[in-house]
Amino acid sequence: MHTYNTKFTLAAATLAFALAGPALAEWNEGGGEQEEALSLTPNLENGREVYEVCAACHLPEGWGMEDGTFPQLAGQHAVVSIKQLADIRSKNRDNPTMYPFALEKSIGGPQAIADVVAYMEKLPMNPDWGKGPYNELFPQYAKGKELYEANCVECHGENGMGIPEKFYPRINGQHYEYMLRQFEWIRDGKRRNANPEMVEQIENFTDEDMKAVINYASRLPVPEEDLAESADWRNPDFD
Repeated sequence: MHTYNTKFTLAAATLAFALAGPALAEWNEGGGEQEEALSLTPNLENGREVYEVCAACHLPEGWGMEDGTFPQLAGQHAVVSIKQLADIRSKNRDNPTMYPFALEKSIGGPQAIADVVAYMEKLPMNPDWGKGPYNELFPQYAKGKELYEANCVECHGENGMGIPEKFYPRINGQHYEYMLRQFEWIRDGKRRNANPEMVEQIENFTDEDMKAVINYASRLPVPEEDLAESADWRNPDFD
């Protein structure tokens, strides 16, 4: 399976964070824990053990739930997951369901964060993730493609791979229902750690625009080497 070099992306993100101007610093408020986790060398064996706490909701495979209750974590850039974990722990992102499980007493300190996100990044992704209802035959698909290319490509990339050095997540392979909920919260100001540039970019999207663009994003292909061989794949670490 293809994965990014975790050590490289952590180092690159640390450098980008250090060189960032005030605007990025204000948005990216993960705090000292985020910076420390970015600077550490991950221990994948410990990451596997820490992930046992996460597996109860996100599943042993890291695939989350198609109904959007829990996102797919497998294959996500480690630096993105570090930021989100640090934001939840510092209460810069509201997630009351996850908060108690993300605390240091539950999973450990910055080293544990670095370890578990590196482990998640290397998990093969679900080949049958939750997609939106409109395929290429529907006008909503074409509308979503147009909106995506005009508003999303610069940060998330043509194929939805994101930019780890800037903490922009990969969104290809993510469940439609999860992305739809997060998009709505970001648009409506309910997600406090959202990038303000994204908030401004999508603030005028109607509900129909939102559904169309997320439908398109949910149907972006995932590189074959990043996928599990089948939807029946089981994580051998949890057999």
